[in-house]
This record gives sequence, C-alpha cells and structure tokens, in this order.
Amino acid sequence: MAGKPPAIQPPRIGVLALQGAFREHRRLLESLGSTVQEVRLPADLAGLDGLILPGGESTTMAHLLTEYGLWEPIRGFSAGGGAIWGTCAGAILLAREVRGAPPQFGGRQDSLYLLDATVQRNAFGRQINSFAAPLPVQGLDTPFPAVFIRAPAFSEVGAAAAVLAHWEGQAVMLRQGNILATAFHPELTNDSRLHEFFLKMAVKSPESVQI
Repeated sequence: MAGKPPAIQPPRIGVLALQGAFREHRRLLESLGSTVQEVRLPADLAGLDGLILPGGESTTMAHLLTEYGLWEPIRGFSAGGGAIWGTCAGAILLAREVRGAPPQFGGRQDSLYLLDATVQRNAFGRQINSFAAPLPVQGLDTPFPAVFIRAPAFSEVGAAAAVLAHWEGQAVMLRQGNILATAFHPELTNDSRLHEFFLKMAVKSPESVQI
C-alpha cells in the first residue's frame, strides 16, 4: 500500500519590520497559513522563501537599511532565488532609479537596484490625494481594491520587467522574475489574492507562476 505523499510545507516569508505597514502584511500572510519572520537584521533572512518590503516612508526605510547593514544581504537574497515583493515605499526601494526624492537628500535616494524600472515618488500627489480604486490587474478575474497612499508610479520600465497593472496611464504593478512591485497597498485590504500569488512565487520557479 502506497504511503501518503509528503505534506507541502507552507512558505516561510520575511517581512521587513524596520518601519511601515509590516504588521498588516503579517496578518494577511498568517491568515493564508504562511510562517512569518519579522526581518530587522541580516541573520533574520536565513531560511526564508520570500521577503516583503512594506509600505511606509522610503527615505526612513533606506536610512534604517544602512544602519542595520541590510542592503547587500537583501541583494544577495534576491540573487540566491528568494522572492521579493515591494509595496509602495518597498517598491521605491527596489527600483534602479528613484525620482522625486526630498530636497534635503539632494534629490537622490538609495535603492536596491533590483528592478529594471525608474520610479517616481508621489506620482499621484501628496497624502491629501490618497485614494482607493478598483484596479484591473493582469491575470485577475475582477479588479483589485487598490489603496494608493502618496503612491509612486513606474515612469520608465525596462525590458526585463512586465507591467501587470496601470492606473490613469501610469504603470503601478510590475513583475520581474522573482521580484514583484506594487505602487499601492494590498495589505490594507481584506483581499488576499496578491498575497496568495506571492506565496506561489516563493515556493515555485518564479517564471512558471501566473496570477
């Protein structure tokens, strides 16, 4: 009599927990059965299948990535095949170029340089211009309830990245191999479809996973 097939282990996902909406990501991931590790130090990346860079304040997050020595470990995590998802500020940190940095930073902001795209900060306006909208996303049967808070947009997208969603003519969701980037905040909704997609990316060959 054949034995039972081995149980599939849920992916172990890290959420960068230096600043921003990391608790909201954790809530959604745990509701889907994922094991979640809050990441504050390079050692916290060990054994993870995926990593989420949450929304928050990107210049503050960049400063803390420097303070805690996380830039190169995160780049190495991606190079080693780990899936990475950046939401809003996290998406800014992934881009190869950041435009619209505050004047006190000389208009320049550090990034991980992992995503083949240029990102424009505050592309839809300031905090007062924040909004929610039903966003058509490639691969989803119905629009996603996207929450845009001081949201960026991808003003230039290189050949390595694919655009999965536009809003008002601007690219707001990209996919590049094991990297996912959303200009909006999926963690601030009760819709888990994009988190489910990222979990699939984290446990399978990224190129074979479709929404």
